[in-house]
Parts: sequence; structure tokens; C-alpha cells
Amino acid sequence: MMQLTRKTSRISREPKILDKRTLNMNPKRLVLLVSLAFALAGQSFLVAAETSSPREVKYLDAAAAAEVLTENPDVVVLDVRTPGEFSSGHIKGAVNVDFYTDDFEATIGKLATDKTYLVHCASGGRSSKALATLSVLGFESVIHLDGGFNEWERTGQPVER
Repeated sequence: MMQLTRKTSRISREPKILDKRTLNMNPKRLVLLVSLAFALAGQSFLVAAETSSPREVKYLDAAAAAEVLTENPDVVVLDVRTPGEFSSGHIKGAVNVDFYTDDFEATIGKLATDKTYLVHCASGGRSSKALATLSVLGFESVIHLDGGFNEWERTGQPVER
């Protein structure tokens, strides 16, 4: 009769970060694992960025934005056009912060994040890009003027010169 023997292996209870198998790993597999780690870290960053976005972003046309300004005098108009564009006409009481300046983010960062902002540029391109900065800085309530100042003027809304 054959006798069966049972082999037991010795398992270390101490965690090993690097062992011979890790150090001798196939380079392709190592690159794959490192890439995966960076991809997961990047995904975590995107999720964190999404959770720091404004709690409320509304996209309004000129008529609806004008109504909001009439009903809510505490809304701050944030004009991200150049000073030249701003001086040729702007929404009454607007704050001008040029999107193209090097200190745009720093200047925006000095504004109160708990107020509601109506953001616009000439046609909507720069102000749409500015939304990302407002998001990262934690602004709570943002209104985007669709069509920008051009649409504001075209629909006959009041302009301060």
C-alpha cells in the first residue's frame, strides 16, 4: 500500500513589498502594472475634480439672464472679456476679469465662492472655458450667459458704456 504524504509549505505572515519575483518581473508586465496604477490615479483625480464642481450651473439665454439680474440684485456679473471689449460696453455693475491674463485664476480666486455669478464673454467661448476655473476653485452657483455679450446686445438688453 502506498502511503500519501502531505507537504505543507511555510507561509510568511510578514508582508513583502518587493521579493525576487517582483524584481525579476517581465518588463512588459511591470510597465502594464505601472500604467494601470497611473490610470487609476488619474481616474481618482477626475472624480475629485468632478466633486469640486459648482453645486449649480445654469445655462441661460439673454432674456432669462436679464430676468435673473432683475429679480436677484446680489448676482455678480463676471465679464471675462478684455478691458478694451469691456470699455466699449458691458452689463451694468459687471466685474471685468480678462480671461487671457496670466493671473486670471489668481484674480478669480479672490472672489467670494458662495455668491452667484453670471459669467459671460463676447460669444460664449472664453466664459465656457472659465467655468473649469470656477469649478476647481469651488464656486457654488454659476450662471452662464449663452451667446455672451453679443447675444445680450442683440436682444436689446441694457448696456452700460
